[in-house]
Amino acid sequence: MRPLRYVALGDSLTEGVGDPVGNGWRGWAALLAGGLSQPSAEFTNLAVSGAQTRDVLENQLPAALTLRPDVASVLVGVNDTLRSTFDIEKIAERLDKVYASFARQGTAVLTACLPDPGTMLGLPGILGNPLARRQRAVNHVVHTLSERYGAVHLHAVDDDWIMERSMWSSDRLHPGERGHRQIALRFHAMLAHRGLATEPAPSPEPEFPPPTKSASLLWLATAGTAWVIRRCNDLLPQLVRLAAVEMRHRAKGTTDRLDRRAAHGVSMALAALSAPERMGMPERMGLPEWMGLPEPRGAAESMALTDHRSVPEHRPLPEGLPLSERRLVPEPQPAPEAA
Repeated sequence: MRPLRYVALGDSLTEGVGDPVGNGWRGWAALLAGGLSQPSAEFTNLAVSGAQTRDVLENQLPAALTLRPDVASVLVGVNDTLRSTFDIEKIAERLDKVYASFARQGTAVLTACLPDPGTMLGLPGILGNPLARRQRAVNHVVHTLSERYGAVHLHAVDDDWIMERSMWSSDRLHPGERGHRQIALRFHAMLAHRGLATEPAPSPEPEFPPPTKSASLLWLATAGTAWVIRRCNDLLPQLVRLAAVEMRHRAKGTTDRLDRRAAHGVSMALAALSAPERMGMPERMGLPEWMGLPEPRGAAESMALTDHRSVPEHRPLPEGLPLSERRLVPEPQPAPEAA
């Protein structure tokens, strides 16, 4: 019997940034691969730091399909929110093509809803809210398409550990070793429930001590500064414009219009997708019921976010996970405004 074949696609999160081992990165995907099967799973990590949905579709997907994996993880989209070229319709189209390609091969796909970078960086409301709105839109698309293709979906954005500072690396954008282990543990639990992970789950406890304060400061002064400069050249001018729009609506008390406009954009992006090709898939694309996004009623009303719904129940998580078996997924709301 050949080993299970696992291919990871995505950006720096899946590349393993924040979990250094030797002269490179390890990360959650490598940790997960170690607990999938015996003999050991054949693991290929195609993720590249800075990758966007377009990079995954055009560069990583063709290489992954040639490997005909049994399991493929596709965690991407945060970098799209940090670009001036952000387009939720194109993001939805690209992700739909990626998931559909794996579905046609019979590959089990892993996906996740992720926290927005503005919240993790602690940006003030006028700067953080536009980024949060974008990430919520990406998460809506990912969750909807995950339901459409029967993906193994991790709603990480609401996990308790997300807000624990000890789970994150010095840049506050990537998990540290403990955070990577939490992601691996959660995916392992869901894969074990489907019979796709038969070996022990990775330990929740870190193998290496966290970086020293001086090492963290050195990283921020070198690689971290370079990252900020690259993003500022691309995102900052548009972010300033978005912040001005945020301030104007805040002064008028109409910020809810921005939320409805973003939700309507998600609905239109999903409606634009072609009918699914797989047997047994829904004929019509829409937002999942739990997301509480009704059909638009007109330009003035657009879309509104409504009530709280629960996600499907999974098997109990392994020891070491500070998460109950069943969670409520709160309705996405604008990021808190600065005091």
